[in-house]
Amino acid sequence: MARRPAAPFCPPAQASILGGGDPLRSPAVLTALLLTLAGLGLLAVLAVPLARLPQTLRWAGAIVHGGCLLAAAVIAGCGLAGLAGGGLAPQFLPLGVPALVAVDALSAWFLLLLGLAGACSALFGLAHAQHAAPRLLVAYPLFLAGMLLALVAADGFGLVLGFEAMSLASWVLVAADHTNAESRHAARRYLAFAVFGGICLVPAVGLLAAASGDLSFAGIRAAPPQGFVAAAVLALVVAGAGAKAGLVPLHGWLPLAHPAAPSHVSALMSGAMTKVAVYVLARLLLDLSGPAQPLWWGVPLLVLGAASAVLGALRANLETDTKTLLACSTIENIGLICIGLGLAACFRAADLGVLAGLAAGAALLHALTHALFKSLLFLGLGEVAHGAASRQLDRLGGLVHAMPWTAGAVLVGAAAAASLPPLSGFASEWLLLQAMLAAWRVGDLAFQVLGVAVVAAAALAAALAASAMVRLFGLAFLGRPRTPRAAGATDGGWAARLALLLPAGLTLLLGLLPGPMLALAEGAVQLLVPHGMVERGSLAMIRVGDGGARYLPLALALLLAVAGGAIWWAVARRAPAGVARSAAWDCGFMAPPPHLPFGDPLTQPSAAGFGQPLRRMLGGSVLAAHEAVRMPPPGDPGPARIEAGFADPAEAGLLAPLARARDALVVRAESLGKLPLTATLMLPFGTLVALLALAAWLEAG
Repeated sequence: MARRPAAPFCPPAQASILGGGDPLRSPAVLTALLLTLAGLGLLAVLAVPLARLPQTLRWAGAIVHGGCLLAAAVIAGCGLAGLAGGGLAPQFLPLGVPALVAVDALSAWFLLLLGLAGACSALFGLAHAQHAAPRLLVAYPLFLAGMLLALVAADGFGLVLGFEAMSLASWVLVAADHTNAESRHAARRYLAFAVFGGICLVPAVGLLAAASGDLSFAGIRAAPPQGFVAAAVLALVVAGAGAKAGLVPLHGWLPLAHPAAPSHVSALMSGAMTKVAVYVLARLLLDLSGPAQPLWWGVPLLVLGAASAVLGALRANLETDTKTLLACSTIENIGLICIGLGLAACFRAADLGVLAGLAAGAALLHALTHALFKSLLFLGLGEVAHGAASRQLDRLGGLVHAMPWTAGAVLVGAAAAASLPPLSGFASEWLLLQAMLAAWRVGDLAFQVLGVAVVAAAALAAALAASAMVRLFGLAFLGRPRTPRAAGATDGGWAARLALLLPAGLTLLLGLLPGPMLALAEGAVQLLVPHGMVERGSLAMIRVGDGGARYLPLALALLLAVAGGAIWWAVARRAPAGVARSAAWDCGFMAPPPHLPFGDPLTQPSAAGFGQPLRRMLGGSVLAAHEAVRMPPPGDPGPARIEAGFADPAEAGLLAPLARARDALVVRAESLGKLPLTATLMLPFGTLVALLALAAWLEAG
């Protein structure tokens, strides 16, 4: 498409939001981001010779992750400056690529998110740099660079370019252990979903730009899609970006890819990459598509978000691999974020701007809080896998004594994921629940019924998420060690501890100060909906509206501290002097044999046993869960065994039919080799004629 002269980046109504920055600082911020983008590319190039030479291999991991840590710090600083100072005018990317780059309040919010999550991930990678595989050192900075480019792009070309660079680089990281069959399977599935996402986003951007003939965001805003074109854009964007975010039913890659990738890569994928997909959803559907879309514009996000929240939380209660469990928890939280975006679109269409701002603010705040506490959980359990040599819950236990630093950090992350106050997860989910409870104010009866169903699904998902976090922490860190390696585990060095303390501290800070963060997100919210979060948050509280519910995190934290201190004092005062330790009660089992000095694992709850009630109550209808008791044959002294499992509905309902269709297509394609020469020559000729006819029809239209 021909490019028109660059239009102003912000519409007049938003000039006060994006144009109020210091004119001397704004170009410097964008220049810093572009230099960071170039530096990450240079770092990837330098990683090739560094990883090949034996004498520099030991330093390659430290150099690459140290450089990425510096880049992440710059990204976070620039995002914070963009939020505080206003937007930056667009300019062409100075790399010979016809793409516009700029920073507005929405991209600045996600730049802050990317910088914080990237810093935590890079710091953990730096702490374990000696274990870094050479093939990962090139892809890791490119992964960061792709996400950065997607966030600073000011036109459709740059957005898709960054999105696809992010996808390909992360695919290389997922395929790190290519000698493992499970890793190869995860990489193939991830690549298939990544290609599918690109196939959907390219025509979506083309349809958005068709009316104005301009790929720039300003040109698209001037002529938003309407009618059937708008419906096609909605379907393509939800499918393309939703597949990358992990929305049901396009989540099939997520439980496979996260266990296959290294821990700090999994943290960055879950904490930042899925949020870049959320950014694409918000940018294309709420910003560029205009405010005049109908009520049903947000319904797909509501429905798919509710389904994702319930399915992800339920699966998290049944998984036995810690990283798979966290991947399913990510599906749940992405569902909650999409519920917020869908509510914002519906409230905006119903001319309920205040509620739209509440929903959009809750979604953006939860995106940031989830990025931090999920990064913390992935990094903490990565440290557990390094120290205890296992990711299986049934091979852990008792780590609170062996790894106290890691246990404390993971406890903070698990409590935030369980939405316990005064941690960060509670504030954002509380705001989101307040927005959902106001869905009755939309006059449409069908939407009111849908709102009730979404509230019920979100409440169920929140309860299931809390159960999953209790199960995770209890089985991994409490009780007795289930293996000798778990008994001998130790915390990592101070660099690894710092990589856990950083997101843990940020999780606590955001939980205590959600009001200032909402004020910082004001410009981003106003880009998406007419009304922002003006005067919704202060240093000490956040509130729904005039006379509405209020949440005072600092007061609540003080109350909990006083109550906890009083309970501790009362218990200590009544307790006898000294501490007596003895063996834990073994539930009446016989003494363990000599080869199990830490006790028989069968005398402790198992991961499957902990999830059995939920598997029986909900798993049968949602996940086709099954359970059977296998008795030994008569005369066999062997024990009876219980076999339990489940199947994700996306596997049987979507992926299996697609696999059969692929196999059938391959058979048909192979049969083309038996065609005579004349028929074979006619195939490309007929294709060329069809493409010319399509081009002529498009030009005439």
